[in-house]
Amino acid sequence: MTEYDVLRVFCGPDGNDGNALGVVRDGAAVPTERERQAFARRLGFSETVFVDDAERGVIDIYTPTLRLPFAGHPCVGTAWLLGLPALITPAGRVRARREGEWAWIEARAEWAPPRTLRQYGSAAEVDALPVPPPGEWIYAWAWQDEVAGGVRARAFPGRDDGIDEDEATGAAALLLTARLGRALTITQGRGSRIATAPRPGGLIEVGGRARPAGNAMPPR
Repeated sequence: MTEYDVLRVFCGPDGNDGNALGVVRDGAAVPTERERQAFARRLGFSETVFVDDAERGVIDIYTPTLRLPFAGHPCVGTAWLLGLPALITPAGRVRARREGEWAWIEARAEWAPPRTLRQYGSAAEVDALPVPPPGEWIYAWAWQDEVAGGVRARAFPGRDDGIDEDEATGAAALLLTARLGRALTITQGRGSRIATAPRPGGLIEVGGRARPAGNAMPPR
């Protein structure tokens, strides 16, 4: 039986909501890409992380159907769980830090997978959106408080893999921050919270709360 942790990443201020993440601390227990993809599919989370070197922070990230070179909520969650100063992803070295129940990463916008960032006129319009048909990864957003940088967002991966709406999406938040060039506080999904800010050298900081989600069960 392969052991793994389950976290909720980008929890709201009350500690609820957040996006589920599976983390296999002993990546050698699931050694091949094919086995990892099958494991991630059985878990059914939007992403699952395999830790290949816990001292150096080398990680491998999978959705139920894809291997990703970089993703936001897996890096934030793993940074919180392992408490390392950096993570090594196929896209590059991700600086990280943990402060209590918060974790932060710094990454480049070009590392994030492509997303369609679609602006709406109000948070109510975003709230009212139906799930679109599969085919396009859409990040729907609107200003809640433009002066303060408050954003309302929802994410629709469009992969037809059982994840119709992503509760909290760090990579899309990174892309939106890069486009707007300013710090943001994003409320996504049911009530998840993502904080972002541009940093020197073309980096974007993305952070949020992370918490254990209870005892892990073996995949189906």
